[in-house]
Amino acid sequence: MKLIPFLGFNGRTHEAMAFYAQVLGGKVTSEMRYRDMPPMENTDGCGEMPPETLDHVAHSQLEVGSAILMAADGPSSGGENSTTINIDVDTVEEAERVFKALADGGEIKMPIGETFWAHRWGFLIDRYGKPWMVNCMKQP
Repeated sequence: MKLIPFLGFNGRTHEAMAFYAQVLGGKVTSEMRYRDMPPMENTDGCGEMPPETLDHVAHSQLEVGSAILMAADGPSSGGENSTTINIDVDTVEEAERVFKALADGGEIKMPIGETFWAHRWGFLIDRYGKPWMVNCMKQP
């Protein structure tokens, strides 16, 4: 299991992650814009992004040695200047177990389920008001 900080920005993810890469001596190894994502069905209030946000970053990953930092613009990132902890696990069973335990007494924002990038992904606010994402990634 890996715990990965996930930073939320409001349209400035690309700029911020390039800055952090320069300062920390790392490299942005992944960046995807909302316009590059496959279409999603409208579930739980999440659907198509407004046209003015299509060039915002949906996912960015910075690697510095063995450390990883992730970031995005928009609603799934928790908003501007937010920090979410992303838990990356190896199995679907572990993803479901961890998600269920963290959600107990909290609020599920996006139920855990399969996405185009993960066997399981879900987003919640725990009973202490802290945001978490649980990921069981598909192999690229």
